Amino acid sequence: WRPGRQRLLLSPVPQPATFSTTCARCSKNRRLRQKRVLSERKLTRYFVDHRRVRVVGGQGGGGGHSFYSEPRKIFGGPDGGNGGDGGHVILKADQQMKSLSSVLSFYQGFHGEKGGRKNCYGANGASVYVKVPVGTLVKEDGKVVADLSQHGEEYVAAYGGAGGKGNRFFLSNENRAPTLFTPGEPGQERVLHLELKTTAHAGLVGFPNAGKSSLLRAISRAKPAVAAYPFTTLNPHVGIVHYQDYEQVAVADIPGLIKGAHQNRGLGMAFLRHIERCRFLLYVVDLSVPQPWIQLQDLKYELEQYKKGLSERPCVVIGNKIDLAQSRINLPLLKEQIDERVIALSALTGDNLEELFLHLRELYDTYVKTEQSRGQSPVKW
Repeated sequence: WRPGRQRLLLSPVPQPATFSTTCARCSKNRRLRQKRVLSERKLTRYFVDHRRVRVVGGQGGGGGHSFYSEPRKIFGGPDGGNGGDGGHVILKADQQMKSLSSVLSFYQGFHGEKGGRKNCYGANGASVYVKVPVGTLVKEDGKVVADLSQHGEEYVAAYGGAGGKGNRFFLSNENRAPTLFTPGEPGQERVLHLELKTTAHAGLVGFPNAGKSSLLRAISRAKPAVAAYPFTTLNPHVGIVHYQDYEQVAVADIPGLIKGAHQNRGLGMAFLRHIERCRFLLYVVDLSVPQPWIQLQDLKYELEQYKKGLSERPCVVIGNKIDLAQSRINLPLLKEQIDERVIALSALTGDNLEELFLHLRELYDTYVKTEQSRGQSPVKW
């Protein structure tokens, strides 16, 4: 790390090594620079990925009712202006928002003003903008009506009512002194369900206690809780990996999955949906357990059962806890059983993190080129 810059400086591609590309001194320093352990309760107190919102558009202003009158022009005719339109309620995707916790349960647009004398129109009501995280799905009666997947994207959740007509509007040759005027229309009223799907380039997928949170803390500034019990991570965390050319790769720590997760067991489907937004996957496998390749098979099965084709996305297998003796024995057995590339590292000591950084950038560059070839803009952080 360069002092004062806080950006990762990548060296040329290292030569293949047995287990690690870093020296023992660097590993020791990484162990001493471990981040402070925080509780998941403090970290996720304000994380909300579901919200039921009632939105009501502003009511239109009523039409004016008046007749023009001045000295020597007593019968000047009707001059009541139209009322202003009510304000809309607009959902806007904002990259700075990471949760739906700040979204309230009720929003209403501002009302339009009433029409005035001398054909003065009432002012339109101001629209209410509600900031939501990028990746928010808007549902109504179980159907998806909007997918805010890009920064700055907007969706009109409730339209404001039209303003009423003043008596000037009803002037005609047959009716030279109309007294009719209409009130403003009420705004649109809807009940929407907001659902957040975390948007990230890479997703860390693994069983509980595989070391996903420790790995995310090692490669980014994110500080998910780390403890020696299962389901330490209760909500997704996103960390940003910085590169020397100022590119940023977002990595999401998905809460641990178990067998039957697609049937809503454990944390279940509540967090499987967060994997849908990830462009490529990082399978984190605990090398210290017997037959670690079984973990990979179970993880792919759960993903495939949840959504067909999800397990076929570009991926790499990360063999964690290589600092343990049993892990060094299981590593060659894992490589024999699977066809995917295996990166053996230790999130605790920092061994071989450089290989992960380099391969992560390769996956990101491939994703960017693929999106550009399709004429689409890749997601940037």
